[in-house]
Amino acid sequence: MGQAQAAGYRYWSFWERDGNQWAYATQGPSTARPADGDVQGFRFAVSEDSGDATRPRGTADFTTICADTPVRAGKKRVALVIDFGTASDAPPGETPPAPRTACAQVSPDATAADALASVAEPLRYHTNALLCAIADYPEKGCGEPVTSGETGKTPSPSSSQSSSGSSGSSGSSSSQTGKGTKDGGPSVGLWAGMAAVAALGAAAVWQARRRRDAS
Repeated sequence: MGQAQAAGYRYWSFWERDGNQWAYATQGPSTARPADGDVQGFRFAVSEDSGDATRPRGTADFTTICADTPVRAGKKRVALVIDFGTASDAPPGETPPAPRTACAQVSPDATAADALASVAEPLRYHTNALLCAIADYPEKGCGEPVTSGETGKTPSPSSSQSSSGSSGSSGSSSSQTGKGTKDGGPSVGLWAGMAAVAALGAAAVWQARRRRDAS
């Protein structure tokens, strides 16, 4: 009862540009294979689950991002928006870099993980392959729970016990389903979103092995 209410978890979320809007990716970067001309985004923020995840900011227009990257035969271009978040979402003692964009020029069969690795190293992963850092941010930590006192955010009703009058809810939080960890554990929706980004780790290992084999 006396425990601080969790505002969410710090992690990198993965997004795809759908027309003029961001859509939370339905698969991980290691399996998503963007086409030439696609725009994809990564955002570091404190979120309760995929339903309230914070979208990337900044320019998300392929023509603008890839304007200085000429077309090359046998390659595709993927525009990336990498948003390191705000000071309120940053781990203690760290300052987020400014959001940036990059045009990844990769092989036609490259995944979103390949595209990110080509423009934003060093990447850091947790032992369970969860993506922890892009371009070495943050320097430490990975998907840790954050209380509202740390961020200044007020937890939304979905993060606490929902009222019995909630309509259309299938019970996505751990307190409603019992599938997350107790006392502030992650919701099912959060782990689903984080799992999508976690698949990056396997792709990174595979890519490193492929480079070694080719050398």
